[in-house]
Amino acid sequence: MTRPHRGTGVPGSSVVPQAGHGLRGSLPPGERLRVLLVEDDEGDAFLVGELLAETNAMIDLLVATSLSEARQRVMGVDCVLLDLGLPDAQGLDGLRQVLEMSSGAAVCVLTGRSDEHLGIVAVAEGAQDYLVKGQVDGVLLARALRYAVERKRADENARRLREVELRQAESARLERGLLPQPLMTTDQVSVHTFYRPGRHAALIGGDFYDVVQTRPDRIEMIVGDVCGHGVDEAALGVELRVAWRALILAGVPDEEVLPALEQVLMSERRLQEIFATVATTRLDLAANRATVRLAGHPPPLLLSGGRVAPVPAKGGLLLGVRPRRTVAFDLEFDTDDWSLLMYTDGLIEGRVGTGDDRLDVSGLTGLLADPANRSVSLAELPAWLVGRAEQLNGGPLADDVAMLLVSRGGGR
Repeated sequence: MTRPHRGTGVPGSSVVPQAGHGLRGSLPPGERLRVLLVEDDEGDAFLVGELLAETNAMIDLLVATSLSEARQRVMGVDCVLLDLGLPDAQGLDGLRQVLEMSSGAAVCVLTGRSDEHLGIVAVAEGAQDYLVKGQVDGVLLARALRYAVERKRADENARRLREVELRQAESARLERGLLPQPLMTTDQVSVHTFYRPGRHAALIGGDFYDVVQTRPDRIEMIVGDVCGHGVDEAALGVELRVAWRALILAGVPDEEVLPALEQVLMSERRLQEIFATVATTRLDLAANRATVRLAGHPPPLLLSGGRVAPVPAKGGLLLGVRPRRTVAFDLEFDTDDWSLLMYTDGLIEGRVGTGDDRLDVSGLTGLLADPANRSVSLAELPAWLVGRAEQLNGGPLADDVAMLLVSRGGGR
């Protein structure tokens, strides 16, 4: 590498066109960069240091004379300036080793006039840029290093964004595939479902629901929540839902369903600390009544006659803690106009105001009793409730939310 006249560059000097560098203008401002020069020629290494020093480029230069030495010094550098002719690696082999050892750093290669074609191949292999020895002055060298770092960062940001987009798309496909379609044919009641994951790393959560009509006048419903938010919890939630549907379709007695479901949970969970809460409802349309069972789950809310009230069923124990039968609560509907809202606790765990108070069952009851929702259709009511809960929370709800709203007649 020959040293050009200070600040003027070598006559006819240039950098490679695909690098996108202009030959005019001052160096773009930025933070100090750490650059590792891998060069076995002491004269060329000295010249690179001189070129950078005379530009006041805010670049700290480290020097390694071989790839083995570079491995010890590459940690924490922003860019590697690599000579393609080293004693322990020649040409593209050296580049591939540097790319492997410095995944977070930009790589800019140095070539001679006679092997400039290697620079083009190096960029195709993953380098951010190449420079030809003797054809660059200090300003262009510093600019090339900064631009290489910025391109590397832009590439990394684009890669991360793409990974997030792919994960979100995968989660959306999983959600569509795993969420059930109500298995019912009756028109005596309408069922509206709602599900929104808490978006922990864009993964679906452990909340689940299902609706199955077993006779012309009987409908079975379940809403449940497996503790946790990852794919394991989501898979366990699906297993519980499928097991519940199988038990219901097989005609297992009502009082035996949740104990059997608990056995599935305890055999399939990956940790003993994993538990689930569940609420089930059996609707007897001919008698206009319901049977509610709770296993550590918040109670359904009954909307009827312009009033809203929690169903006073006993809470019961969580599934997976200590096997115990739940206690059934028989609910008699006074009219043919009612709605029953089943939900997971993600809806009621949001904060209210700036303190530590939570929405809780009482707050959700107040939202449903608010005359403002009278203009909201039953189909839109679950989404409306989530919107109001998020307003009170001051932002999105952290936990997953699943809801079932079953209505008869006018629904209120």
